[in-house]
Amino acid sequence: MSIYEKVTHYRDFDFSSFFSAIGVDEVRSTLNKPRLGELDYLMLLSPAAAECLEAMAQQAHRLTIQHFGNTMLLFTPMYLANYCTNQCVYCGFNMKNELVRKKLSAAEIAAEGAAIARSGLRHLLILTGDSRHETPVSYIAAAAGILRKDFTCIGLEVYALTTAEYVELVAAGIDEMTMFQETYNEVSYAELHPAGPKRDYHFRLNAPERACQGGMRGVNVGALLGLDDWRRDAFFSGLHADYLQKKYPDVEISVSTPRMQPHAGGFPPKTIVGDKELVQYMLALRIYLPRSGITLSTREPALLRDALAKLGVTKMSAGVCTAVGGRLHAEETTETKDVGQFEISDERSVAEVAAMLRRQGIQPVYKNWQVLAKEAQ
Repeated sequence: MSIYEKVTHYRDFDFSSFFSAIGVDEVRSTLNKPRLGELDYLMLLSPAAAECLEAMAQQAHRLTIQHFGNTMLLFTPMYLANYCTNQCVYCGFNMKNELVRKKLSAAEIAAEGAAIARSGLRHLLILTGDSRHETPVSYIAAAAGILRKDFTCIGLEVYALTTAEYVELVAAGIDEMTMFQETYNEVSYAELHPAGPKRDYHFRLNAPERACQGGMRGVNVGALLGLDDWRRDAFFSGLHADYLQKKYPDVEISVSTPRMQPHAGGFPPKTIVGDKELVQYMLALRIYLPRSGITLSTREPALLRDALAKLGVTKMSAGVCTAVGGRLHAEETTETKDVGQFEISDERSVAEVAAMLRRQGIQPVYKNWQVLAKEAQ
């Protein structure tokens, strides 16, 4: 069964009736199960489960310590370019938005990378808009080659690629890929992506699996919470991660839980996902997928990130800038400055986030892995 078949299996599922039939006793019974099935996970996303957050938090903490210890992997994004050919209505990079469009040169990539490396981080996520003309695979591969001297692990968050292209980027030094489906609701997806290559729901949905097939060490999936019903998108994000984890056991599978943030264009979220709902989702994820990573970004405010550090999160961004070359051009005027893809809420430096973690007894980790020698050909 493909991931699309998994999603369509629940296309006509009556989520409302399922949730209305769930009570607190059923949730507590589910928490006592040694292993959860798909509908058990959905039960933990139900309104009734919101009354059991304390018990869920205790279990999520125990599972996190069991599988990951008292550690937190830190990383930061680096935006290479913001050229885009899509018209995603919720994104600051929408080609119709009046932005200062930029693409870093080789020298700027090296300088921006060096600035990030001075923070101590050795785990980097590189991003572009969706423009094969301005940022072809060859440009991304060249960027990875430049950055490899400063970073032991480089992740990728760009447009959906073919399996052969993922193979090419793995050979260039890319270790991980992140791909948000945005929403798993195929009808809503079409409305949110009126034009551009990203409109192809199926090609994007299958990209994480192609990345696994292409040799990526890690793959990160998720939905942008607020674009559609959050419980359904949370459910399908978990199912997507479970599908990949079972089919590709050698790949490190993670889930991100981003909520919509203000951006150029100002598209309002369809649903408001409150802090309590976000916490419920993350706890349910950890209990359903004990071995999967969970990423929490600086979209969330500092106080919330601090509180969630021990409740299932395994990976946090820090020292973030969502503008192209933002660390090099911090002094630019408003007229020439890139405003970034979206607004961040936690503006703390890497050192400040690391200090917060240590105060909680959590060891910050600055790199995920390091290849000591090339495998024999």
